[in-house]
Amino acid sequence: MHCRRAPLKSSELLKLETPPLKLETDPHMNRIVERFASLRSAQKKAFVVYIGAGDPHLDATRQLALAFDRIGVDVLELGVPFSDPLADGLVNQLAAQRGLESGTTPPRLLETIAAIRTESQIPIVLYIYFNLIHKVGLASFIADCARAGVDGLLVLDLPPEESDNYEALMQQSGLCHIYLVAPTTPEERMLKIVRRGSGFIYYISREGVTGMQSQVASNLASQVAKIRSHTLLPIAVGFGISNPDQARAVASQADGCVVGSAVVHQIAQHGKSPDLVARVAAFVKTLVDAVK
Repeated sequence: MHCRRAPLKSSELLKLETPPLKLETDPHMNRIVERFASLRSAQKKAFVVYIGAGDPHLDATRQLALAFDRIGVDVLELGVPFSDPLADGLVNQLAAQRGLESGTTPPRLLETIAAIRTESQIPIVLYIYFNLIHKVGLASFIADCARAGVDGLLVLDLPPEESDNYEALMQQSGLCHIYLVAPTTPEERMLKIVRRGSGFIYYISREGVTGMQSQVASNLASQVAKIRSHTLLPIAVGFGISNPDQARAVASQADGCVVGSAVVHQIAQHGKSPDLVARVAAFVKTLVDAVK
């Protein structure tokens, strides 16, 4: 599998004999790259769902993943439960706590992903804090992820400046290393980040932590345009998107829309219901339809 680094802009591609975009025809392409390439050729936008892994238990995570695939979710982000999720608001913090209480560990989560892979090829990203990777060992963790069927990692607290060995190991394993760009990221640093990323760029549309918001950030269009001027990688926007109208508005500007807390809130509400998967999938379907 291959996960492309950020492609060069068209003016720079002219200097190359073989444009890197030719990787889009590689039959062993990473699932994330393949999905975004397919969506781009069809002139459609991506819908990305975030849920806390193991909330309320790992079999629910497996069932939700399969349901999301059936209703048209393009990428699934699984938050790996951690005791100190500093980038997360209360809704996702409580999901992490429920995941820990259900006995979810990185090895058990990878077993669940391997089980998902027997029935689905939905692209899967782990949303994770570096301490969990460091505890296992960087090379071992990445190799384990690749074997289980993970397609990319979004490491919240690992900046690109400290990622040389991580990026090399990820590339060797065919996994995408996804980086974040924030509203406060200076343009000079943004340029460095997007050139080092692969798969897609995750733009945090608001300052602060994850959580539902009443409206989309007013500067979204200009910020996405600024990022797009530096990369050909798809741009997915998250943090604060809560309903179909907001998802539709984000998709009109970006290449993808990420919804997390609003979905996690549904899981919290219906976690003890026998209809959990059906209820959450019905809510997510309204968001998928808005984006598509």
